[in-house]
Amino acid sequence: MPKGIYQIPYPDNEPINSYAPGRPERESLLAKYEEMYNQDPIDVPMYIGSELVRTDNKKPMSPPHDHKKILGHFNYGDRTHVEAAINAALAAKKQWADLAWEHRASIFLKAADLVAGPYRDKINAATMLAQSKTLFQTEIDAACELIDFLRFNVHYMQEIYSNQPDSSDGVWNRMEYRPLEGFVFAISPFNFTAIAGNLPSSAALMGNTVVWKPAESQMYSAQVIMEVFRESGLPDGVINMITVDGPVAGDVIFKHKDFAGLHFTGSTQVFQHLWKEIGTNIDRYRSYPRIVGETGGKDFIMVHKSAVPAQVATAISRGAFEFQGQKCSAASRAYIPKSMWPAVKEQVVNDVKSFKMGSPGDPSNFITAVIDERAFDKIAGYIDYIKDASDAEILVGGGYDKSKGYFIEPTVVLTTNPKFKTMEEEIFGPVITIYVYEDEEFESTMELLNETSPYALTGSIFSQDRYAIEKATKMLSDAAGNFYINDKPTGAVVNQQPFGGARGSGTNDKAGSQWNLTRWVSMRTIKETFVTPTDYRYPFLG
Repeated sequence: MPKGIYQIPYPDNEPINSYAPGRPERESLLAKYEEMYNQDPIDVPMYIGSELVRTDNKKPMSPPHDHKKILGHFNYGDRTHVEAAINAALAAKKQWADLAWEHRASIFLKAADLVAGPYRDKINAATMLAQSKTLFQTEIDAACELIDFLRFNVHYMQEIYSNQPDSSDGVWNRMEYRPLEGFVFAISPFNFTAIAGNLPSSAALMGNTVVWKPAESQMYSAQVIMEVFRESGLPDGVINMITVDGPVAGDVIFKHKDFAGLHFTGSTQVFQHLWKEIGTNIDRYRSYPRIVGETGGKDFIMVHKSAVPAQVATAISRGAFEFQGQKCSAASRAYIPKSMWPAVKEQVVNDVKSFKMGSPGDPSNFITAVIDERAFDKIAGYIDYIKDASDAEILVGGGYDKSKGYFIEPTVVLTTNPKFKTMEEEIFGPVITIYVYEDEEFESTMELLNETSPYALTGSIFSQDRYAIEKATKMLSDAAGNFYINDKPTGAVVNQQPFGGARGSGTNDKAGSQWNLTRWVSMRTIKETFVTPTDYRYPFLG
């Protein structure tokens, strides 16, 4: 029973280490990377209740930039492990839901401090190894964004609980924010360790218990997340991590009467399939499940003739090619006025030619490998298609090699067809396609942009003309859930740019805000009357 109204320390965004030459954090992280690269192979279990579950079916974990190196193995399960995880989540639910909110807060605040301190190098090095991120991209993701999610989510929880209704004379109205009735299923992607940590923990923070399925290509860093949660004091069964085939998991989970919610980040096609599965089984559930998804993007840079060419070129180089374009927010199409194109083209081509590509263990590399062979083959297929096309050309890049790692050169494509395949379809790799338009066709080009892609995740406008900026902001209001003015369309920060898009990009529930957390509670209004009437007669009857 709480004995006070507690105030969470107001969080600040975690400072980002620069890892510049000579900085101590640079040497510390590189040493940790080498240590983890050379250590004995690890064996990642499934976490089900209090059990660390291992099976005879072990799958290897290798760095994308060095795929012959075995970092360890993770244990692959079957439907019995899914059932066990559900049972563990349901068994833990009552005690976890009944735990006073400040104790749930303390667990995740401790997890944030663990990542900020003793686990910082480990979770960053694991992300470099598992997902082939550079030092700086890793720091932004695995350390800072995860810390921000954990700290700000606690703050948002307090804000939500504090949001109470008005009361009239003789009445006290209260709002109770209950966890959902059942368990939550979290499915996280490979590309952000922070998302992998946030999807299960945000639902758990609000009193839910969770079955979590990380991406198989992210298991090395997912293991560190579970180590952090366990050390922070998270009770057994609150977050259960399983590694099973997706359809096997879905066949069990989406037919279970206690399925209460889906927290998903991944492809649009998979999300739509899961939504259909939930709809097919809707009559099985105790309650209508909450469905929260952030999916694909075909993110754009729209340029007005008044823009500064160097700013546009830098936005393309960073927005399209950081982390090899494997961000749902990565710039993958750009619309540039004809008068500006020569200057932008020159800088972009020179930038891309200057990129070094290789292992993230070498801090001078701006580009590393894409996540796995499947992604490599898909992206290479797009590049081959471009090479054979009559209405597009590769300005720079276009090479690829998977003999040692899954390396694809950053590729800039120029097309004369605004509906060209790579202007419409999500590639999820280091490829950007540029369409050059006549300067006076600014508005009609924005109309074209708005109808070209089924997605609406991120986008940006570059202009020094405030009227043009206003025009773009209005005309493209439905084209991006996160819209940037004179900046690249990537790099959303928790509590500063809550993240999410609509259309084919998801349910726009804004991770990094209280609006996402409200999806993991079910509200109950309580009215207490102090002096209860004893006669049915109202005064008007007199």
